[in-house]
Amino acid sequence: MESTQLVILAGLVIGLIYGAVGLLSGFCLMSSMRGWLAQGDGRLVRTYALAMAVAIAASQFLAGSGTVDLGKSIYLQQTFSVPVLFLGGLLFGYGMVLSNGCGSRALVLLGRGNLRSFVVVIVLAIAAQMTLKGLIAPARIALVQASQTTVNANSLPSLLATLGAAESVSRALAAAAAVVALILFAFAHPAFRRSPGQIAAGVLVGLLVAGGWFVTGYLGADDFNPVPVTSLTFVAPIADSLQYAMLSTGLTPNFGIATVAGVFAGSLVTAIATRRFKLEGYSSPRHMLRSGTGAALMGIGGVMAFGCSIGQGLTGVSTLALGSFVAVAGILIGTTAGLRGSLRVQPLAVA
Repeated sequence: MESTQLVILAGLVIGLIYGAVGLLSGFCLMSSMRGWLAQGDGRLVRTYALAMAVAIAASQFLAGSGTVDLGKSIYLQQTFSVPVLFLGGLLFGYGMVLSNGCGSRALVLLGRGNLRSFVVVIVLAIAAQMTLKGLIAPARIALVQASQTTVNANSLPSLLATLGAAESVSRALAAAAAVVALILFAFAHPAFRRSPGQIAAGVLVGLLVAGGWFVTGYLGADDFNPVPVTSLTFVAPIADSLQYAMLSTGLTPNFGIATVAGVFAGSLVTAIATRRFKLEGYSSPRHMLRSGTGAALMGIGGVMAFGCSIGQGLTGVSTLALGSFVAVAGILIGTTAGLRGSLRVQPLAVA
């Protein structure tokens, strides 16, 4: 089997597992933040924190051992725009609240029969493609060019290395500090400690992120036909999947497209097997308008931020890239603004 075919097959398997885990556990940053800030239930946000800790630990082990060169990913660039990353994160975070979930969550819910998620996926894909290559792309590029900065240190390990520490020591210290802090935050919550399903979900999702790096950065490391070094992310792959579905002739599937297909299929099979499949739709035109607006914001913001709540929140952060922390800060602030305060998204009235 050629390396590209192996990467696509592995992407499909990773997506299948993520789809099943996402459906059974409710894994979602927006749901985590809503439970924590609005409902006083902090279990899901601890699941997310644990997934981040596992992703960082496993990914940095792969990088430190020389198995995968994370420097080839889009996250560890020497030149990036802090304002655009942060603004993109804000738009994505607020859009998540409007749409009641991110792109990956929409794929999971679509597999369960939620037709609202179908609208979210389609609108997100169109908005993302417009921002990547379409009508919005020139404005995005101009904004990036006007605000980008070249830095000497683009990650936490490289930042520590400027103080004189060796690269291996800097990587170990930065990863250990982040992992310990996240694990302490996760397991300080008694209800989370009594939730083995949520603990397992956090560990599995974190390992899937590292698995994506291993697949694309090691199995796909072909000198004659290399594949981009990446892992779980959903905004650009959802856009690519829609384009591939419409114009497959002349296009080739990749890791991201295979992952998107796998997430939907994994959720669908799990929903049918557990009798959770149920067709659902919008309650009103206003509901549809709000959801579509949120999807558009996620598509635009996700491209500007170089990723979503998974693509930056887990995959980007697993590289310890400084730009990823900027984007995640924007996502968290945007989500918080949508859940609390004067910009809070009001619940829809029940007819």
